Amino acid sequence: MSLLDIRVPAVLLRIDRNPFHHGTLGAVRSLGRAGVDVHVVADSTGSPVRKSRFVRQLHPPPAPGASPAEIVAVLRRVAARVARPAVLIPMDDASAIAVGRHREDLTPAYLLPQQPATLPERVADKAELAEVCAAAGIPYPRTLVPDSAEQAAAAAWRLGLPVVAKWSRPWLVPAGSGLRSTVVVRSAREARELYLRTEEAGSRLLLQEFLPPGTDRDWFFHGYADRTGTVRAGGPGRKQRAWPRGAGLTAVGLWTPNPQVEALAERLTDELGFRGIFDLDFRRCGTTGRYHLLDFNPRPGAQFRLFADSAGLDVVRALHLDLTHRPPAAGAPLAGRAFVVENYAPLSALRPAPRGRELAWSAPDDRGPGLAMWALWCRHVAGRLLARLCRPAPAEPGPHSPVVRQAGEPPMTGVPGEELSGVSSLSGLPLSGLPIAGQPDRSDDEKASSC
Repeated sequence: MSLLDIRVPAVLLRIDRNPFHHGTLGAVRSLGRAGVDVHVVADSTGSPVRKSRFVRQLHPPPAPGASPAEIVAVLRRVAARVARPAVLIPMDDASAIAVGRHREDLTPAYLLPQQPATLPERVADKAELAEVCAAAGIPYPRTLVPDSAEQAAAAAWRLGLPVVAKWSRPWLVPAGSGLRSTVVVRSAREARELYLRTEEAGSRLLLQEFLPPGTDRDWFFHGYADRTGTVRAGGPGRKQRAWPRGAGLTAVGLWTPNPQVEALAERLTDELGFRGIFDLDFRRCGTTGRYHLLDFNPRPGAQFRLFADSAGLDVVRALHLDLTHRPPAAGAPLAGRAFVVENYAPLSALRPAPRGRELAWSAPDDRGPGLAMWALWCRHVAGRLLARLCRPAPAEPGPHSPVVRQAGEPPMTGVPGEELSGVSSLSGLPLSGLPIAGQPDRSDDEKASSC
């Protein structure tokens, strides 16, 4: 007998075009192995996900840049084909926001957690999340929101270079623009020039204090808040390897007990009244030892399968159980379990894992996606190498002496825009070790995120 109610199908929605999104495959396998019919609404052209034997049906996704209303129209067409109520699981921030806004329009065709319609958008917006952190007493670095290019330059000096620059609504950053959702800014000039692209980015620019990376400092928490607000499934994990190094997605994660991280996650979701799957990123300050919130993703993180307990319960299955009114399974945490994204950490995938390990792509009961991934990945890497070889050599830079002023030091004389009249100050979320402003954009599979 299945743990889940297999009469109720699941629909996975992803707007992001990244073919290497292994979290989607994780959700397909988790539900499909339990006997649930899984429908995928995503761009699966060339994606290894389409090779999974657990996919019941693929459906065309919304067009790039689709409005929430257009996303709802696509979901209604899918609901007509499925022809029975289904659990709907957004797999990226843009889809979670659209589904949250239009929850009333999507029910009863879809089963969804009940919470304020704007809450997913509120926590995904970096500026609003900073205010949430301040109100809930969650540690955060100082954040400034400039209203002009000169204020951006001055804010960078005030916070202490280098600083972290973020677009408050990263899902609005247009593809192919060369803009990144988060970058490290190392000069006032870079901050000024970045601000000038605000209209193109589609949301406000935030500048935040920089927390340096280090051993045992990057943590995450995945969970599911049920209809009563109780956090079930999931747990705290430690990021052992990341791609790109120091700031990107989790290439190797380890399920590691951490009462402080768990308490922060439960306090935050309780304060907000959040219901559903969530993924939080933290960085521990090397000086104070406090855990600072980096990100709040109102959907499954790509490595959520790390937290499959002894009963096979993970956050996706917990959602399905809760929305179909079935009791959660009684399982025990599997501390020490590892999760490896093998195309980013191939050697880690080969090392012994005495406490258990799950690979993102390869699985003995579903070999198609793993084989397809390696074929696609080899073409991807070859294309990147060829592009670098054909790229013209950059012009020789002139003499330059970088100046770094840490927070708390007195401002340098003669720095234009040092006065910060009119600059908004917010709570913030540190990210470090990120791409430097002015560097070429990375492809979707390399974007710094919690994925």
